[in-house]
Amino acid sequence: MTTLVMIGLLFLGEQVFAFNAKPDSTKHATPPVEQKSVTSGSVTIQGKRIDYTATAGTIILKDDSGKPTASMFYVAYTKKGDNSTDRPVTFFWNGGPGSSSVWLHMGAFGPRRVKTNDHTHTPAAPYTLLNNDYSLLDVTDEVFVDAVGTGYSRIIAKDKGGAGEPDNFYGIDTDARSFADFIGNYLSENNRWNSPKYIFGESYGTTRAALLSKVLEMNDSIDLNGVILLSSILDFHTASYNAGNDLPYELFLPSMTATAWYHHKLPDQPQQLQPLLSKVEHFALTDYAEALAEGNKMDPSTRSSIISQLHSYTGLPKSYIDKANLRVTAAEFEKQLLADSDRTTGRLDTRYTGPTMDPLSQTREYDPHSASIQSAFVSMFNEYVHHDLKFGKNMHYRSMYGTASNDWKWKHYNRTDGQSWPGSPNVAVDLTQALKYNPDLKVLVNSGYFDLGTPFFATDYTIDHLELPPDLRKNIETKYYQSGHMVYLHIPSLKRLHDNVAQFITRTDNEK
Repeated sequence: MTTLVMIGLLFLGEQVFAFNAKPDSTKHATPPVEQKSVTSGSVTIQGKRIDYTATAGTIILKDDSGKPTASMFYVAYTKKGDNSTDRPVTFFWNGGPGSSSVWLHMGAFGPRRVKTNDHTHTPAAPYTLLNNDYSLLDVTDEVFVDAVGTGYSRIIAKDKGGAGEPDNFYGIDTDARSFADFIGNYLSENNRWNSPKYIFGESYGTTRAALLSKVLEMNDSIDLNGVILLSSILDFHTASYNAGNDLPYELFLPSMTATAWYHHKLPDQPQQLQPLLSKVEHFALTDYAEALAEGNKMDPSTRSSIISQLHSYTGLPKSYIDKANLRVTAAEFEKQLLADSDRTTGRLDTRYTGPTMDPLSQTREYDPHSASIQSAFVSMFNEYVHHDLKFGKNMHYRSMYGTASNDWKWKHYNRTDGQSWPGSPNVAVDLTQALKYNPDLKVLVNSGYFDLGTPFFATDYTIDHLELPPDLRKNIETKYYQSGHMVYLHIPSLKRLHDNVAQFITRTDNEK
C-alpha cells in the first residue's frame, strides 16, 4: 500500500535467501531476459475515445560491469496516432516503501479503474472494472513502474545468474538510483529522449520523486518538465513522534480537526470546513506550539486554555487530552475519536471506519481504509494483467512486499562531503537543489484533508520551509481535496485531480 510505516507482512522472497544456494547452483544459471507483451485498447475520457497501445514488460538493470542486478516491471500506455517522440510521458509509482504501483494504476490514471465503495468497505468478489473517465491519456503517455521487490519486479541474485543484492535497492538512495536507471533505459528503448518528461509519486513515492528529480538532472543530465506529488512526505521529522519532537503534534492537528468535523464530533460543528482549518492552522503554529515549547514550565492557566482549544478542535474529552499531556498521536486519535461506538477510523483515509479490534487498546490495531479496498485492487489487477495485458499468468504479483520495507536503509546521503544528515531523512533539500539546478522545473503538490498518514499541513510546512528564492517559489503550486491519502477513491476528488494534473502538464510540456 501507500502507507509510510514499516509494512508488517512476512513475505520471504527468493532473493533474500540467495546465500543459501548450493556452491554449484550458479554454474549454469542463466539470467532472465526482458519480457514484453503488447496489446491494444481504447478508453473514453470526457466523451472522447482514445486508442492506445499497452505494453506490459520488464527492463533489466545492470551494474557497471554489465551484470544484471534486477528486472523491473512496468505497464506503459501510449496514445495511437500521435508523434510519440515529443508527446509528454509520465512515470508513476506508489510508495511504502514496499508497495507496487497498482493503486495509482488501477485507482487513478490507468485506462481501467477498479470500482470500490467510497468511505465504506467494498464487498467481496465479484469486483468490477470500469472505463476510467479520468485517465491522463488525454494529455500524456503513461508508464506505471513497480519498485524492485514489488509487483513483478525482482532482484536477480547470483543463483539466478545475476549480481543483485538487497542492499543495491532497499534504501532511499539506492532505490532512487534504480528508478533513474529504469527511466534512462525506457527512454532509450522507446525513443522518448525528446519527450516532455514528468514523474508522479504518491506517499513514499513522493520521497522517491523529490530525490529522483535531483538525481536525474544533476547525475544523468535529464531535465524534467514537472514533478507531481500526491500525499507527500519529504521531511520525516514532520511525521516522527519521537521523544522531544513536538512538531508532528502541531502539524497533524488540522487533519484531526478535519476528521472530527467529517464524523460530526466537534463540540461546535461548523458548516464549512475550510474556514475552521485556517483557525486551527494558526493555533497550531502559535499558541499550541508556544505552549508545547514551554514543556513543564507551562503555567496551569495556559495548560487549561490549550486543553479547551484542543477539545474544541478534536472532539476528544478534556480529561483524555490532559492525561496525554496535550500530545495525542495519530494512532491514538484514530482509536479514541469514535471509541463510544467501538469504531476505529482509518489512518490513510479517516472517512473510513471499522469495528475496533480491542476496545481496551491505546491505539488502533489496523487501518479500516486499507482493509476496505485491498482485496478489490489486488484481485482485479491480477484479472486485468493476465486477461487483458497477457502478462504474468504464472508469476506472483506482490502488491506489497514487507521485506523491502523491513530491510530499508533510511540513511540519506545528500551532503557534498558524502555524509548522511543526522536524524530523520529529509529529501526536501534535494527537491530544493533540483529546482535551483533547473529553474524551469515546476512542481504540483496534491493533498487530502482526511489523511493522517501524510497530513496536508505537514506537507505545507515542508514546502513553506524550502530554501528557495522568491522567483522559484512560484514554481510550486498546491491543491487540496476533501478525501484521504488516496484522494482518487473519492470520485469528485478524482475528477479534480485529473483536471489539475492535466492542466499542469498542458501548461508545462513546452511543445512547439
